Amino acid sequence: MKINRAVLAPVLVALVAMATGGWFLQRGAGQERNVYANAQLFEQVLSYVSQVFVDQKDPSELYQMAIDGLLQELGDPHTGFLPAKEYENLRIQTQGEYGGLGISILKRAGWVTIVTPLPETPGEQAGLRAGDQIIEVNGESTRTWTDNMAVDKLRGPKGTVVDLKIARLGSDKPLEFRIVRDEIHIRSVPTAYMIDGNVGYVELISFSESSTRETRDAIMKLKGEGAKGIILDMRANSGGLLEEGVSVSDLFLPAGQPVVDTRGRWQESTQRLVASNPDEFPGMPIVVVVGPYSASATEIVAGALQDHDRALVIGRPTYGKGSVQTVFRLANNNHLKLTTARWYTPSGRSIQRPWDEEHPIDENAAEDTPSDTAAQVVYKTDAGRIVTGGGGIHPDLLINSDTTTLDERALIEVLQRSKYLEALFAFGVRYNKEHPELRPGFPVTPALLNEFYDALRAGGVEVDRALYDRGQRWIAYQIGQEITMSRWGVAERRLRQNTDDPTIRVAAELLAKANNPEALFALAAEYEAAMRTAGVGPASRK
Repeated sequence: MKINRAVLAPVLVALVAMATGGWFLQRGAGQERNVYANAQLFEQVLSYVSQVFVDQKDPSELYQMAIDGLLQELGDPHTGFLPAKEYENLRIQTQGEYGGLGISILKRAGWVTIVTPLPETPGEQAGLRAGDQIIEVNGESTRTWTDNMAVDKLRGPKGTVVDLKIARLGSDKPLEFRIVRDEIHIRSVPTAYMIDGNVGYVELISFSESSTRETRDAIMKLKGEGAKGIILDMRANSGGLLEEGVSVSDLFLPAGQPVVDTRGRWQESTQRLVASNPDEFPGMPIVVVVGPYSASATEIVAGALQDHDRALVIGRPTYGKGSVQTVFRLANNNHLKLTTARWYTPSGRSIQRPWDEEHPIDENAAEDTPSDTAAQVVYKTDAGRIVTGGGGIHPDLLINSDTTTLDERALIEVLQRSKYLEALFAFGVRYNKEHPELRPGFPVTPALLNEFYDALRAGGVEVDRALYDRGQRWIAYQIGQEITMSRWGVAERRLRQNTDDPTIRVAAELLAKANNPEALFALAAEYEAAMRTAGVGPASRK
């Protein structure tokens, strides 16, 4: 994608002038003169503010304020100015690679603490563990550091060395590590495994440059293990590269089928993107699982496979981000992320939620429903099934989450005002050290619940014992997840989560009986009818 970068800077100056409020473009021959007249007007205002305003302001800060004000006035939460550091974070998300140690960190108990070392990375190979407190980096104390400051210091070019001093539970003296940085790959598919019988599970959490390859490899591996149907879980996937969204859709669609249309004022932003390869898994039934965190490229995949009746979409309605952003390079390695198009599913749907519409995500809600606008705009899939536009992708089969009870909510409210998360993390680290015999899937026993309650009290978390006991189902879930994460990492934690997940359970039950996509849709219709008759669960179409 090419653009005349030389014109971008003067255009940006002219755009900044809009932020002053004195922007009245004349039509016809006077338009160009008016643009530069307003740019001159802006410079005059800037000069007066920088020289005689009662409080001294750095002129460079005034420019930044004007840019921020302009972009904010566009009313688009997905448009923004990216300083060099923010752009680097975006690049890491989309490319999925950076130079570093391969450790996940958070500020815990006043210190930058390792949450988990990623598998097969320098950090893991050097012997770093969950719970290790990083107290020095290259001889510099981290006592006052934030986790973002630590990230900046720990990342660096491949082959360079970083010296760490670590405080570890059970060790009287700090441990010293000299670790050589390497290229770290952030996996788009962190979890893939076989569920009972002939059903495979694949979790896709981002759309970076390797997402298609990782998804294909995971499904091929599971096919080799006997998978006849696949659950593609994208509930935690907030999007990424549009091209990868199209490419992942291409894995399941025949060549020539439309995947998405993008439409905008810029010529390069209006195009139809189609599948370019044959369906790589013809006849394999697919269940796509989505939820309120599913957005952007995730919604492109779900929308395309839903419109072409290639996959059954289940879960909860998605976020509703139906726009495309283009990143333009500016001076000094700054960048502008600008919404340049809206996208539409193959049936013509826009799933865009209004920019000014609040969309709080309630993990404990019984269900999410699309906006009133979405319910009124009806489209049809290739097979004639009804789908709706606006307000996100509405699943073919709406599944209630496992909601919390009133007692559990009361307990959560109390714990949110305390150092609960720090106490939980510390307990998980200590429990793992004291129980080397622990195996995946371990039960959370009454004795373990009692031990954790005592640990909360010792950590300064005051909670009524009767309330704690009434909320012990939720507490048991939290303990099991934390200990599992601390001991075995994210993949094993996801497997434990899925064991009691009602959405994954329904998906696995349907796929176990389906030999092809048509059979899968028929089984879903039977399941929905049975739930209606029993008065259980929400209807998939209101």
